[in-house]
Amino acid sequence: MDVPDVVVVGGGIAGASVAFELAASRSVVLLEAEPVLARHATARSAATWIPGHGVDVVRALITASGPRFLQLAAELDAPPLLAPRPVLWVAVDAPGERELAALLAERAGEPDAPVPVEPAEARRRCPALAPGRIRAAGLIEHAADIDTDALHQAYVRGLCHRGGQVRTGAPVTALRRDGIGWRVEAGGEVLAAAAVVDAAGAWADEVAALAGVPRLGLVALRRTIALARVPEPSRLRCPDGRLPMVVEVGEGFYFKSEGDDLLVSPGDETPAEPGDARPDERDVAAALERVEAVTALGLRSVRTSWAGLRSFVADRRPVVGAWPDHPGFWFVAGQGGSGIETAPALAAVAAAVITGCPPPEDVPFAPAALAPNRFTPTVA
Repeated sequence: MDVPDVVVVGGGIAGASVAFELAASRSVVLLEAEPVLARHATARSAATWIPGHGVDVVRALITASGPRFLQLAAELDAPPLLAPRPVLWVAVDAPGERELAALLAERAGEPDAPVPVEPAEARRRCPALAPGRIRAAGLIEHAADIDTDALHQAYVRGLCHRGGQVRTGAPVTALRRDGIGWRVEAGGEVLAAAAVVDAAGAWADEVAALAGVPRLGLVALRRTIALARVPEPSRLRCPDGRLPMVVEVGEGFYFKSEGDDLLVSPGDETPAEPGDARPDERDVAAALERVEAVTALGLRSVRTSWAGLRSFVADRRPVVGAWPDHPGFWFVAGQGGSGIETAPALAAVAAAVITGCPPPEDVPFAPAALAPNRFTPTVA
C-alpha cells in the first residue's frame, strides 16, 4: 500500500498545479480517472490570460498569476507560456453600452484594467470588425494567449522532479476516513494518505460524496467553441501585431484568430452533468451568427468544434479549503472559466492553506474568501 502525505484527485490544470506546489514539502500522488491527463476542461479552453476579467478575487488571482507564468517558465524549463494578445470588450447595443460603461468604471484603477476606446480605434486595432457594428469598446492591452499544453506539462514534469507520482486510468472508487487519514481506492490500488485534495473539476462534488463530505453545490456549464473558416484571411491581419481577442461585454460571443481561421464561441452556459461534453450544433450556429453580425467576414462553415465544462459555485469564486467538520479533505474547485489563467496564483494559495503556511504576499485577499464554509453544506 502506498502511503503518500497527500493524494490529489484530478489531473487537469488544477490538480497538476496544486500537486506541484505541495510536492515542494510533501509526498504526493496525483490520480486521474482518464487514460491521459487534462482530457476535459483543461484541453478545451480558449486559453487566454485576461486581467480585469471575472469577479473580484478572480481578477486578483489573474493579476498575481501574470509574473508567475514567467517564473514558472524559467523554473520548469518550459517555453514561453504567454504570448501577448490584447483583448477588446465590445458593446453592440444600448444595454451593452451601459454595461460596458459600468464595468469600466468599476475596474478603473485596478492593475491592467480595461480602458475605453472609440469604436473607430477598436476597428483599427481589429480589422475583422465591420464598420458600424459596435457602439462602444474597452481595451485590455496586456492580455495574452496561454500555452496550456506547455503549462500543464511543465507542472507535471515539475511534480515528478520533486518526487511526486502520477497515476492515470485510476478513477477513485472508494474514499473513506481511516483513523486520522484517508483510505483511497483507485485504479485497483489502495493508498493511505493524511490528506486528500479534491481537484476533480466538474466531478468535485461526486468525489466529495464518495468521501461522505458535504457537496459545494457546483454547477457544470457547457461552453462551446468552434474553429471557423474565413474566406478573406487578410482581414485577420492587425497593424499592431496579433489580432486582438474580441469579447462581447455580456459574453454573448467572443472570437480570436487562429492562423487563417477564427476561433468563435457563443458564450453559452448550458447546465450539464459531469461528463465528456459535446458541442450542440445550435450553439455552433449561434457562434457563427453572432460573430458574423459584427464582422461580416462571410463565416459559413467550421473546421471543427468542441465543448468543455466550466464549474461554478453560487458566487463564482473558486473554492479552496476544507469543511470545518471534515479536516484533511481539501477542495480546489469551482474555477469556472478561469482555471488556467489563475492556476499559478491559485495553486500557491491552495498549497499554503493545505500546509498551514502563510498565504502568498502577492495575493491581496485572505484565503477565507475562498473557504467552503462561506456556503451552507449540501448533503453528500
